[in-house]
Amino acid sequence: MNTRTTDDEVAGGTKPFLAHLEDLRATLLRMAASFVVAFAIAVPLAPRVFGLLLRPLVRAVGASEPYLRSLEVAGAFTLALRVMLGTALIFSAPLLIAFAAQFVYPGLTRRERHVATSALAAAGALFAFGVALGYFTTLPLAIRVMMSLHDWMGVRAEWTVTSYVAFALQLLLAFGLVFELPIVIVALGRLGLVTAARLRKYRRHAIVVLLLTAALLTPPDVFTQLAMAVPLIALYEVCILMIAIGERRRP
Repeated sequence: MNTRTTDDEVAGGTKPFLAHLEDLRATLLRMAASFVVAFAIAVPLAPRVFGLLLRPLVRAVGASEPYLRSLEVAGAFTLALRVMLGTALIFSAPLLIAFAAQFVYPGLTRRERHVATSALAAAGALFAFGVALGYFTTLPLAIRVMMSLHDWMGVRAEWTVTSYVAFALQLLLAFGLVFELPIVIVALGRLGLVTAARLRKYRRHAIVVLLLTAALLTPPDVFTQLAMAVPLIALYEVCILMIAIGERRRP
């Protein structure tokens, strides 16, 4: 990476290409090691995590036994593996993001590093908030909607337990990751790459993008999509406010 000639000096000098490849290899090894450690932690927790994933179903329809079935000989193994992998990914996601950011730190100015560090600190909190919002509100809502569609079509709802777990984990991970978007917007605002006026100007475009994102990451029903899109639109407005306050304070 070339050192940029700006008022803020980059701490590290210019590195050769092979040195960057070595840094990339070390970063990938750290990311892999963090995932392996998270997976090892998730192994004994698999039955407990599965019980937690069943609670939204119980909260939505009152019970889980009449609806979930294991139809394969290796169904329990597949279930345990999916629970472990999903749990490990949720546990390790903040570290994976931090290691990826650490790789690009040498190419940033001191001011950009400060902004990136603050963004990473907030990223973990927003990821946890997104997962919690999906778990306590959106997942039960999605289950109720799916049950209602089964009743409307006159079809008895019986799902394989692996499909339910995959559905639940995909929704929770989607909520956790998509709530990182406000961090990116605020960071760009603090670096002066976007302004509050520009964000207001393209508000309609942003709302359309957020709605499309929610449609892609959630089950195909309007209620679940709005459950993701509405908080994101609210956070977009909060980002505009935070950037506007920062612009007033900036000399």
